[in-house]
Amino acid sequence: MINFRFIANLMGRLLLIETFFFVLCLCVALFYHEPDWKAYAYTASITLVTSIAITSFVKPKDRILAKKDGYFTVTVVWIVFSLFGCLPYIFSGTLPAFTDAFFETISGFTTTGASVITNVEIVPHATLFWRSLTHWLGGLGIIMLFLAILPSLGIEGRDLYVAETTGPVHSKSSFTFTGTARRLWVIYLTLTALLTGLLCIGKMNLFDSICHAMSTMGSGGFSTKNTSVGYWDSPYIHYVLIVFMFIAGSNFGLVCAAIKGQWRKVIHDNEFQLYTIIALGASLIIGTVLYLDGWGDVEKSFRDALFQVTTIMSTTGFATADYLLWPPFLGMIIFLLIVIGASAGSTAGGLKIVRLQLLFKNSFAELKRIIHPNGIITTKYNGKSVHPDIMTGIMGFAILYIIIFLLGSLLMTLFTEDITTSCSAVATCLSNVGPGFGSVGPMFNYAHLNDFAKVLLSLLMLIGRLEILTVMVLFTKSFWKK
Repeated sequence: MINFRFIANLMGRLLLIETFFFVLCLCVALFYHEPDWKAYAYTASITLVTSIAITSFVKPKDRILAKKDGYFTVTVVWIVFSLFGCLPYIFSGTLPAFTDAFFETISGFTTTGASVITNVEIVPHATLFWRSLTHWLGGLGIIMLFLAILPSLGIEGRDLYVAETTGPVHSKSSFTFTGTARRLWVIYLTLTALLTGLLCIGKMNLFDSICHAMSTMGSGGFSTKNTSVGYWDSPYIHYVLIVFMFIAGSNFGLVCAAIKGQWRKVIHDNEFQLYTIIALGASLIIGTVLYLDGWGDVEKSFRDALFQVTTIMSTTGFATADYLLWPPFLGMIIFLLIVIGASAGSTAGGLKIVRLQLLFKNSFAELKRIIHPNGIITTKYNGKSVHPDIMTGIMGFAILYIIIFLLGSLLMTLFTEDITTSCSAVATCLSNVGPGFGSVGPMFNYAHLNDFAKVLLSLLMLIGRLEILTVMVLFTKSFWKK
């Protein structure tokens, strides 16, 4: 059975971490002398009291977390964090309706970036900071942060790590959990600080730089401006963000290798190679069509193309151009990129390139097996044979993704006026991208949808962020058996 008492106690400790970040937002509100400081003071107090009450009164009989507990804990953590995280929106009056506040919060934590705020430029600084902070925390993972700073609990972190870490393949070094989590967070924080500095050099003010740096590294997309990054007509800022969005969409294991000078490992990685080829190839096609269509000069056309391809593939969701105005052929490419996503082990969402790569390789291997039925033909990744169990898991994931997309799109047609909006909203929320097509395009938001649609999309964001299987396994009968 699920170790509910220990999980509850664990949740109390995690809420203490969230309290710290509420206090950080409180400091921002006080610095700017804005009235929403009360909202963060109330939220921090409620969260702190809840944390203390749970950890004080719910004492676990044992400190063992089984694999089931790991999946259950990870899913519940994201929901609980979002429930407390939506309180500042409600208390401050920014989003007084609970459904809207919860949608905005879970969109932040899942790094989706789908917003229901129609005018972000009138939102107080602390709330803008909190929106970007939810991206930053959700990007690398709440559980990863927990494993990094609370190793003294004596918890076996393997199942928590595997339940939250994206992608079908984990390197051997991944199982030194505390050390790996710490290293990743140090790199994550360093890259965020570096990006902040580079954006400041580009004459973006410090506050906007911090918010956009957190949104970029978390592959989120919340901006402090209504027109997103398009507000800054600066090639320098656009190119800087392109580079860091590309990094955020790369496997963080490879980022670590690059920092250590192991460039050979990065260059020869199959997924990174395909990630780069798709990004550059799609940018070249889109840029060429835009230039020939009279969108702008060569530099402008290719910069907009490269930015939109990178922001969609990394599932960040920033915008410098409205791709709904582009030729339909380019829109189809953008939609495919929404589904594909970026690399496993990154802050990005989507199907992940490694899964698609292995599916194609396995399909061709199957053709060879038909021709040579007695031959031993295996699917290889980075020069090594892939275990059949991994391939089974990938095929199961792909099938579930398609089923959830189809059912979600069918349900969304009940709440929207056109099928383009329905399908793209489901795809973009399931892939944690943010902008879609139709009435949820890059220059629109999700405020016009009714509460049922927002609840459905909130669930899809959570399912997509936790890689589908982590959430869906909770709905199986065998999961709850002893």
